[in-house]
Amino acid sequence: MADDWGALCDAQEAALVAKVSGVKIDNKDSGQTSGAPPPVTNTSSNAVPAAAGGDAALASSSVNNTPAPATSTGEGDQGDEDKAISKEDESILRKILRSKLVTTKADLEVLRKDPNSPLFSVKSFEALNLKKELLKGLYDMGFNAPSKIQETALPSLLADPPCNMIAQSQSGTGKTAAFVLTMLSRVDASKHYPQCLCLAPTYELAIQIGHVTEQMAKHMTELHIKYAVKGNRIERGQKISEQIIIGTPGTLMDWAMKYKFFDLRKIKVFVLDEADVMIATQGHQDQSLRIQKGLSQNCQMLLFSATYDADVIEFAQAVIPNDPVTIRLRREEESLDNIRQYYIECDNIEDKFKALSNIYGTISIGQSMVFCHTRKNAAWLAEKMIKDGHVVGLLSGDLQIEQRAAIIKRFRDGKEKVLITTNVSARGIDVEMVTVVVNFDLPVTPNGKPDCETYLHRIGRTGRFGKSGIAINFVDGERSRNNLRYIEKHFGRNITKLDAEDMDEIEKIGT
Repeated sequence: MADDWGALCDAQEAALVAKVSGVKIDNKDSGQTSGAPPPVTNTSSNAVPAAAGGDAALASSSVNNTPAPATSTGEGDQGDEDKAISKEDESILRKILRSKLVTTKADLEVLRKDPNSPLFSVKSFEALNLKKELLKGLYDMGFNAPSKIQETALPSLLADPPCNMIAQSQSGTGKTAAFVLTMLSRVDASKHYPQCLCLAPTYELAIQIGHVTEQMAKHMTELHIKYAVKGNRIERGQKISEQIIIGTPGTLMDWAMKYKFFDLRKIKVFVLDEADVMIATQGHQDQSLRIQKGLSQNCQMLLFSATYDADVIEFAQAVIPNDPVTIRLRREEESLDNIRQYYIECDNIEDKFKALSNIYGTISIGQSMVFCHTRKNAAWLAEKMIKDGHVVGLLSGDLQIEQRAAIIKRFRDGKEKVLITTNVSARGIDVEMVTVVVNFDLPVTPNGKPDCETYLHRIGRTGRFGKSGIAINFVDGERSRNNLRYIEKHFGRNITKLDAEDMDEIEKIGT
């Protein structure tokens, strides 16, 4: 069965490897197989997969000569609907796009075996008594003070004796730096065998964690990293001398259990990152558990996940034993207080475009996102807006992940003022200058019911970072109106009717 898991995961990793065109990997092993990607050495952590065709082409390559849709999809046309992107791709996008720390207002809830024991936090890295080489590496990376999760987690992560931890944390909060710092603090660089093991669900995520580790450890000259990823081969009979191994479950399980390239019992720190993505990938969950069972009882075990639902909790409790410290984000009520919501009644898709043109011609908009239900509508609208003189980016599920990342980056950099998209980007895009979100088509589930969760994620792209925002919904037909009423009732918020022909009324919403 293990061989089947390994083959399955190898196939999945190979498919993802094909997407990574911007990561440069140098040969380090003498036992490489021709054509296989060897381990990363001295790779810049800023490298991201390059977009095919160039950035400029991405904004408009899909919008030329697009015929107008025959009818609006407001009444439930599902023919060209985008599928949700996979957990793996969503996670990779988050890591690519959140290259800098983001500020979280969420409260952290810390659960411990002894609730009466003191809970420490730190406001500076100096307070942690780190090795001077490690402290210098942190400062070189621009970490001048711990982030919110770092100041809460690091005292427990670096405690003596070591304690196990389960932590919920989004990308961009300094989570990777926290567990990398833990590995580098525990490792003895004078000993030439693996002491720290980090599991990631995909090739790209393993490479990105490696970039952070290389940067932070650049002044620890005796320390070396090995990448256990698809295509990096070791000759049978060899032993790994690098102190830190970062890789994917299938390859790591083979290296440890099948080929005995290193001894799991000598691992001091075990990290499992992106647990929510790991359990969504067939085979990875079982492989991770098998690796964990080979570790010694004295190994410090850490698990990180962006979400903390029932499946993740069950997996985390199986992987991380001995009453771990648990850090969770207190579930904030999704606040709509700073988002003003409106709707405009339209007769058809041309009527919607006319209303949209009136809005853009009347109020001052920093950046905006327009959500369509289908790729057909999105492409048609993008072409119409480009002809109208707008600088537009078009995002849909038929693009490769590198193309999606490049388009979102251009939008975040302000090179396009309007991003037209399907549900593919309803989550995870934090752009401070987005002041208006337009639901060109209201979101519906595959069976045509109103999709309140997607609605919340869509309009949540505005009103971020404590600023106010505007959400405008286009409704056409009785079903669309009923869906809007359902959304109003679900959130307990009135959505105000707006007359698209009344320029004075439209102008007022922009003030």
